[in-house]
Amino acid sequence: MPWRDRISELPECLITKILSYLPTKHSVKTSVLSTRWKNLWLTVPSLLLNCHDFPYRQDEVILSFLDRLLEFDPDSRLLKVKVECGGSEDIDGLRDRISTVIQRGPQHLDVESFTEYRDDDDDNFLYPFIDYIPLSLYTSRTLVSLTLTYSGLQDPGLVYMPCLKSMTLVKVHFLHAADLEKLVSGCPALEDLTLIRNMNPIYADEKVMRVRSRSLKRFRVPFSHGKRCRSSVKYTLEIDAPVLERMTLGEDHYDIIMVKNLTSLFTVDLGIKFVVEFGVFFYPGDLPKRNEIRYFLSGISSVKHMIISDKTVKAFELYSNVGMIPKFNNLSRLEAVFPFKLLQFLPAFLECCPNLKHLILEVYYSREMEDAFELTDVPQCFLSTLECVQLKRIHEWEEEEMKVATYFLENAAVLKKLTLSLTNYPRYVSDEEIFEEVNKVTKRSPACHILPDWGLCE
Repeated sequence: MPWRDRISELPECLITKILSYLPTKHSVKTSVLSTRWKNLWLTVPSLLLNCHDFPYRQDEVILSFLDRLLEFDPDSRLLKVKVECGGSEDIDGLRDRISTVIQRGPQHLDVESFTEYRDDDDDNFLYPFIDYIPLSLYTSRTLVSLTLTYSGLQDPGLVYMPCLKSMTLVKVHFLHAADLEKLVSGCPALEDLTLIRNMNPIYADEKVMRVRSRSLKRFRVPFSHGKRCRSSVKYTLEIDAPVLERMTLGEDHYDIIMVKNLTSLFTVDLGIKFVVEFGVFFYPGDLPKRNEIRYFLSGISSVKHMIISDKTVKAFELYSNVGMIPKFNNLSRLEAVFPFKLLQFLPAFLECCPNLKHLILEVYYSREMEDAFELTDVPQCFLSTLECVQLKRIHEWEEEEMKVATYFLENAAVLKKLTLSLTNYPRYVSDEEIFEEVNKVTKRSPACHILPDWGLCE
């Protein structure tokens, strides 16, 4: 059977749809296939451009390329646009092209800009040059999703993006702190917001960041900095979102966190330690920080599903020594990572969850710890609601692990299922021996089923 070019036989609209999923540099290469393909890349309804793909990053070549694309059919729409030009050099004229792109009515816009520090010869001072997003962005009536990285957001004046549902701001420079609040408030359909703080702010004005929205359902401050998460400027994050359903605070980007009107909160994922300064937990005698934690916990007390890291557990334990953790009466599912030395705090924390049904617990055991521990207190949920417990990342199955499993089997009166998630790492004790030991305890709790979770943990 002779070879046939079946792709070229497809309708043009379908070909351009396929090309829209490729980086623009790859769709341009198809222009050499045949006469029919010569200009097809110019009609693709997406622009996925990385300025570093151009040889030596020649500014005039980049601008000429964009001009050809934008002038080929001025009435066509670019539905998806991603432009990556992060680096150390400004491309004079690129901002005007981005403005033209925005005016072409994209639905999805992703722009990575840059911040350049230039030397002023007069006073030998490095001052920032910030690549600001064109003002036409703030009144786009077509954008559905927006991602900005390293960009500058100046005072937008009027903000109205009626279709925007998802926004991600990564290390963005705000001319004024109030600009974030104005930006969010001008997006009446916004449901998803991700905010990664710029740890090197240019303006000292950037101190209080307010997220106020009547439509926001998901808010994330993801883990991104690790040990580099430090700044000389103190930030306060204020969240006021009455229909917010899921909130993730994955890192201590902010020195103070305030929450208001989170009456619809369903899931909260916490990886924070309520930092005082980089790498330091708060001192229990610090009254302002104690009040901050108290108000924060009260503000999320209606949550139904909570995920907490070992850092957050430590912060809660420190706070419990000087303040009372509120009752989480609606909490039915808890996922927690407990350091071994904080296991004594587990019953006290579970006492604050009187209606807990599902518990997923991961314990970091330290073989260097010689202090014995006893879990004796029985929280209220053990007697009435706790039905399912999963113990994650069990490795050696030594005395400590056995104590934790026995604690639930002997005291959780309505427990129906205990799941053991065993690691795949080589261990001295076989899976069969582990379940044989657990089943000895199960005989005293015949209503509970012990289940393995094979291969869950790597």
